[in-house]
Amino acid sequence: MKDRPAHVAIEINLPNGGSFGAEELALIDAIRAARSIIGASRALGFSYRKCWLSVDALNRTFESPVVATFPGRRGAGAQITAFGERLVALYRSIERHAGAAAKSSLEELTASLDWSFDPKARAAAAGRDPG
Repeated sequence: MKDRPAHVAIEINLPNGGSFGAEELALIDAIRAARSIIGASRALGFSYRKCWLSVDALNRTFESPVVATFPGRRGAGAQITAFGERLVALYRSIERHAGAAAKSSLEELTASLDWSFDPKARAAAAGRDPG
C-alpha cells in the first residue's frame, strides 16, 4: 500500500439529482472496450440489469445521451456518444485539478499514516464483510 499514493475520489452530484463518479466512468470505459452493455457487465462483474439501469440513468441525466444502444446488433450493441466522450474528459479534468489542488494536503496526511493499520477494521466498523 505504501507504493500507492493517496488520491482524491470524485463523485459529482448534479443539481437535477443525477450523479457521476468512478463507477459510471468504469462502466463507460467497459462499454467502450466491449461495445456492448452485456460485455461491460461481464467485464465489471455486475449484473446486466445493474449496467442497463446505470446507462439508462446516465442517458436521462443529461439532455444528450451518453451511450447509444443498438438492440439486436451483433458484436456492437452500444457505443459511447460524442457527448459521452466529452463527459469523460470533463470528469477526468475535474479529477486532475482536484488532485493537483490537494497534493500538499494529501502528502501531509500520508506522512501521518499508521502503516500498521488494517483496512479490515474499517470494513468491520462499517458493517461490511472485510473479505
